[in-house]
Formats: sequence, structure tokens, C-alpha cells
Amino acid sequence: MQCFRALCCKGPPPPRPEYDLVCIGLTGSGKTSLLSQLCSESPENIVSTTGFSIKAVPFQNAILNVKELGGADNIRKYWSRYYQGSQGVIFVLDSASSEDDLETARNELHSALQHPQLCTLPFLILANHQDKPAARSVQEIKKYFELEPLARGKRWILKPCSLEDMEAVKDSFSLLINLLEERDFEPSRM
Repeated sequence: MQCFRALCCKGPPPPRPEYDLVCIGLTGSGKTSLLSQLCSESPENIVSTTGFSIKAVPFQNAILNVKELGGADNIRKYWSRYYQGSQGVIFVLDSASSEDDLETARNELHSALQHPQLCTLPFLILANHQDKPAARSVQEIKKYFELEPLARGKRWILKPCSLEDMEAVKDSFSLLINLLEERDFEPSRM
């Protein structure tokens, strides 16, 4: 039936699937800048998110409705209130940050990976600011964050990124979309 419709009925293209994602990370990790660039917004007006913001990020094969949560100390304790309904997680970290900030980011990522509303979801972990001299490699971050033992059995992607290479960022999001699509086709378990 589907093939016949495609041949004879020239209608609008089928709607792209939409996925609801939550985007978390410490203040200054680059969440707002990356999402704004993906939405082709002007980089001049970017202000750090203090509460939360929602952006519809269009891709060729999907639309990602991203709920970005501010990363300040006083806001992080409320993150879990915004997790409900999420189908995936984007965690952005500043790979050139201080040891203290990296430790805080590690703790936040660990608690997100273990949170009941997120632990079964696909994670895209972006090691941002790779263009800075002090940036740690993806291998260093994987080891420091203890991702292998912690996230075993979970679906996660760790990718380097920077605003200088938006094609790599788009590729990372495409990998996340693939994980989200795989989820759609999994038979539901009772």
C-alpha cells in the first residue's frame, strides 16, 4: 500500500519524526552556542541559559526538540524536574576546563547516566572546545569520566567538537538520531 501511494499520489513528504531531548552540562560548556549554531542563529546574541530554553533543531531526517537546562550550581539541583518525557540526552562538557570543573562535570554526568528517567536513554556526550590549546582528547575524557565501566550496556556516543567544526557537530547529532530511530523500531517489552 505504501509503495502504491508513493507512486501515484504526489502529496507532501511524510512528516519528519520529532524527538524530545534534554541538553545538560555546566555553565560555559557551550550548550547554548552549539544549539544556536545548529539552528543557524546569529552568534552575537548568545547569552548563557539561566533557567531553561527549548529549541527545535531541524535535521534532514528528524526534528530534535531540545530542552536546554542552565548549568549553574543553583540550577543543576533542579535538572531532574525537567527529565520527564525525554527520549535522549545531550551532555556537553568543556574539554579545556579546570580540573575542578571537569570533576563537577564528571559527577553530573554520572548522576544523569544513573537517573531512573534517563538511564535507559541514548546519550550524546560532546567534548566541546576542542579548538582550545588546553583541550583534553576524547580518550583522556573517556578514561577520566570512567565511561566504559559506568555506561556499559547503555547506548552512548562520545565525540569531540567545537564551534569551528559544525560539520562534525552535525555528524554527532546524526549518530544520536540513528540511536533514537533504533529505539523506535525496538519491539516494546512488557
